[in-house]
Amino acid sequence: MSNLSPRTPRPVDHLVLPTADLEIARVRLEQLGFTVAPVGVHPFGTENVCVFFGDNSFLEFLAIGQRETCEAEAIKGNVFVARDQAYRFRNGQEGFSALVMGSENAKADHQSFAEAGISAGNILDFSRPFILPDGKEDRAGFRLAFAADLRAPDIFFFTCERINTPKVDRSALQLHANGAAVLREVVLSEVNPTDFQYPLQEVINQRDLNAHSFGMDMAAANANITVLTPSGLKAFTGIESSTMERGLRLQAFVLGVRDLAAVESLLISNNIPIEKRGSRLIVHKAPGQGAAIAFEAL
Repeated sequence: MSNLSPRTPRPVDHLVLPTADLEIARVRLEQLGFTVAPVGVHPFGTENVCVFFGDNSFLEFLAIGQRETCEAEAIKGNVFVARDQAYRFRNGQEGFSALVMGSENAKADHQSFAEAGISAGNILDFSRPFILPDGKEDRAGFRLAFAADLRAPDIFFFTCERINTPKVDRSALQLHANGAAVLREVVLSEVNPTDFQYPLQEVINQRDLNAHSFGMDMAAANANITVLTPSGLKAFTGIESSTMERGLRLQAFVLGVRDLAAVESLLISNNIPIEKRGSRLIVHKAPGQGAAIAFEAL
């Protein structure tokens, strides 16, 4: 009977974008007009820089800090690190590897994923220092529950429960020169999108979907999750995708901005190539930016 009960869609919490070098990522992001948070260090060998938005979503640019620690943690069953290593092995050091949903109960999510046959391994509990630009520090705690599909080795999912939210003011980190305010859409690709309808419905906690000639989309609590065919991906984003290679892949994300003309001026002044598609400005991936970014007016 539980399968017939209404569901409350999860929000997108953040996106994981592997990168080779955090400093290269920081420079690229600042050229794009983002405010970048200080480096965060994980206890299992990875490190990141993040870009935060006003809707409480964020981008996580992830690098290898201590390779030996990462390898040891992967052997011990740390799914986050093991999946990151597998992604880098198959795709290189730059990319877009994980879609992360917000959660208030990661243990329950883990149970649901196991029952649905999509659990990717053990829950991960960890905490790390959180430092603001003014030097203030707190500890942020997290509990992660993982999901994956063996048919799609180049993507994984997890829900993130924030065990301890740092009592710090993030407003300065949410103000960006490009005016980016919210995450509007996450774009994936697959030759036959509805083949992945079921696992995505479980991850997003959303039964309703809109199927169309270019693919399908589902509404998370704060953003659309769109899976496009290769022709749909080309039409909407200008990204070329193989018509033969199967499996979900994360390709791009869409950000809502306050003034699109101002974004265009900023990007041109910083010599960032842009492509106009409909009402969006698209910046294709580059070193330090593992996914295409589309900007659209709020």
